Formats: sequence, structure tokens, C-alpha cells
Amino acid sequence: MKKDDVIRAGGTRKRPELLDVNAINVMLRPYESINIGNFFLNNEIGILNNPLDSMKNAMVQKGPFILNDHRFGFITRGEGVIQANLVEKKMETGMIAYVAPGSIITPIRYSDDLAISGVVLFEGFNMPFPPDKIPPAFNGQTRGFLLAVSDDELHTIRRIFDTLWDVVRQPVYQRAVVASLVGALMHLYNALYQSHSERHAGNRSHDQSIFDRFIQLVNQHCHEHHRIGYYADRICLTEHYLGTIVHQTSGVTAKEWIDRALISRIQAELLHSDKPVAQIAGELHFANPAFFCKFFKRIVGMTPGEYRRRR
Repeated sequence: MKKDDVIRAGGTRKRPELLDVNAINVMLRPYESINIGNFFLNNEIGILNNPLDSMKNAMVQKGPFILNDHRFGFITRGEGVIQANLVEKKMETGMIAYVAPGSIITPIRYSDDLAISGVVLFEGFNMPFPPDKIPPAFNGQTRGFLLAVSDDELHTIRRIFDTLWDVVRQPVYQRAVVASLVGALMHLYNALYQSHSERHAGNRSHDQSIFDRFIQLVNQHCHEHHRIGYYADRICLTEHYLGTIVHQTSGVTAKEWIDRALISRIQAELLHSDKPVAQIAGELHFANPAFFCKFFKRIVGMTPGEYRRRR
């Protein structure tokens, strides 16, 4: 990525923004008249098809985002770097991406020509699978992935996506057809994810695999388990050994990773719910509200109440 092709995203703003269907509606409204051919949006599904620069910049320069919906797509042009659930990842042309509900995404930088096409499945979308038949890549086993695929694989994805795009833009919204095409895309993404996982399992170092497993568990369980001992037990390691591997692999202590994830959860609750501080403390398994407030202030620099009022 050339230095003068890079645009800084996100600035110094740390407050996560919930990017649900209502927020997307508000975000896209100023560009509707000039970008009508680049997006489709209803209460069930959103589709982005190679947005123009004005709309792309409006979407990418903000952040961090809290994403509570299934989102998957592909990079058609350019490159960028994001932080996804505490881990920095690089996007490049020809990659496919999936972001699971509950993820926190922070854009870091991106090239001036970045273009992404993709699908968002909102809460009102009726999944085309029974609950026990959802493909493994989408059933909560992973918080998301970013994979390089072959030209042929990307071409197949593009053909299904283009058909979906044509269908949603018909005068009458064909819900069953849309669900079937989304199901086909999800099955294909799942097959590519599983193939990639099997192909590269032997290429990752032992320490990196342990760190990846640790981060996955932290993202899933930090709201109820705050101590490294729980994660060490789940990975069948001693606390000391797990802590050493995490620090050597990432340069950050295991406790700091847990605290980062927990603070992100707390900030989301403070900003996007009306729950009393004491209720949030209880739901996140703190011993009492006083300890909860002390923990939050030590890391953020202000009490939960001050944080909520200032934002």
C-alpha cells in the first residue's frame, strides 16, 4: 500500500457506534440520490454493490462499529487494515470476509480505491436453514474470517451475488428467492472457510494456534469469565504457560486482552442500552457495582456514569 494512497480512518474516536439497519439508513440517506444503483436496504437485508467514493467514505471513515448482524462480502478493489475483535487484519483485492454478530470493527487505514461488495442480514431476516443446520462458519464457532480465494472461486461468488442483486431490485420483493440465494452464498462461504482451515492448519505455529484459540474464547466468554485460569483450563494449559505464549505472540498480556474485550462489552452496554450501571455489573458477573466502577475507571479514566453522560 503506497503511503500517499492511504487514508486514515477512525481518528482518535473510541466510542463504538452501533451500525444496525436504522444507523445504516441514516448514514446512506445523504447519498441516496447519487448512489441509488449501489445499494439495496429493507428491514431484512442490506446489499452493497461497489459503492461510489462518497458513500464509501461515509461508511468507512467512522468507527469503531458494533455489528449485531451477519455480514459477508468480498473486496473487489484496493486494500485496507481493520481491527476485528481485538485482532488487526489486512484486506486485499480478491479476499472474502465474514463478520459475526456481536463483533466490534475498527477501520485503521485503507487505500483510496477500496471497494467492497457485500450482504448484511438484519434481525428480521428469516434464515434459510433450521437452527440445527446452520453452516458451521455461521453458527457461532467463529467471530469472523478474512480469506484469500482463487479467481474461479471469487467468480462463482460474484455470479450468485449478481443474481441476488438483480432479484432484490425487482418491483416485487421475492422473499423466498432472496433467502435461497443468500443460503447458496452462505454454503459457499462455509465451504471455502472449512477448506482454508483444513489446508492451513498444519502451517500455523503451535504458539500462534494457542493464541488464536485464546482470543476466540475471550471474545465468546469475557462477559462471564474475567480470569486467565478459565481460559487456561479450556485450552488445557497452566496459567503461566498460556500467559507466556500470549505475551510472546502478541506483545500484550493475557489479562490485558481479557480486560480489552470486557471494556468493549461494557462500553457497548453503556452507550446502547438504558440499563442501570448496577444491572450491567451483575450481568457481566462483577462481584458488586463498586468493584465494577473501580475496574472501569482504572482502564477508561472515568466512571461508567461519567462515560455514559459525556457520550
